[in-house]
Amino acid sequence: MAKYSRSAGKDVARAMKRKKKGKLKRGKGGKGGTVKSRKQAIAIGLSEARKKGKKVPKKKTSKKKKKKS
Repeated sequence: MAKYSRSAGKDVARAMKRKKKGKLKRGKGGKGGTVKSRKQAIAIGLSEARKKGKKVPKKKTSKKKKKKS
């Protein structure tokens, strides 16, 4: 069974094209400048797919270790 839906892959491809053209922006409202990193462009594409409700795995969160006292 596939992890990502085909349409989610298309969203990532669309984000990559925008990065290549220099149209993909970072941060809230795109006020952080243009995206330079390929990984960041993929992350933005997956995030947009999640917002549209497409089949994409959940974001991985870091597990913080608890202090023993």
